[in-house]
Amino acid sequence: MVTVDDVRSICLSLPGVTERLSWKQPAWFARTLMARMWEDNVLTVKSAEREALAALQPDLFYWTPHHDRSPLLLLARLEHLPPDELPELLQESYRLAGPLPPTV
Repeated sequence: MVTVDDVRSICLSLPGVTERLSWKQPAWFARTLMARMWEDNVLTVKSAEREALAALQPDLFYWTPHHDRSPLLLLARLEHLPPDELPELLQESYRLAGPLPPTV
């Protein structure tokens, strides 16, 4: 099963990502929020495929009414997330969160 430590390791390996608390949960930021623990074993990410993912895998992906106004936010149940899919999920979220521009 994917753990918060797995999420942390991948997030912090991406350029410019920092970790801080958001709503008393671990969260990772690029230019904006890229990932956050929503509750125990539930991860918030950004995805352009939210509707499709939730329709195809509702046991894994979903969102709450709280997320309706943010159409990129998607919740993922870590206990159902195959470990090999985590890097791709986080890389897409990183891209959508707006990675920091290179320093000159």
